[in-house]
Amino acid sequence: MAASVLVDASFIVALFNRRDSNHRWATAQSANHARPWHTCEAALSEAFYLLGLRGAPALRTLLRRGSLRLAFDLDGQLDPVLQLIEKYASVPMSLADACLLRMTETLSNPLLLTTDSDFRIYRRHSRQMVPCLIPE
Repeated sequence: MAASVLVDASFIVALFNRRDSNHRWATAQSANHARPWHTCEAALSEAFYLLGLRGAPALRTLLRRGSLRLAFDLDGQLDPVLQLIEKYASVPMSLADACLLRMTETLSNPLLLTTDSDFRIYRRHSRQMVPCLIPE
């Protein structure tokens, strides 16, 4: 079992948007992975934007209950994050993806829940696959 469960915006959106094609998968993963989950401000911002007014109350509740925690200091990790964005410029890599990838490098025993297949391309510590669950 992962010590640090990370979630990106795509997972959050799939979880709270019943019309999302990955909603069932996200719901099943939600039941299988203990909270609190961890994320970064960039991913949280994306999720709020993509969910809009309908999904925002559920996301606010998750935050208020402490089930979703911000666990990244971009200011303290700026250089490594910018290096990742430069390295994966051809993908291209978003700020949220770079922060989450960096989180997998710094948190203990991480597991990322995502629907973003780019995480199969990214490598943590330059060579290691990102420990993630992605719908098939």
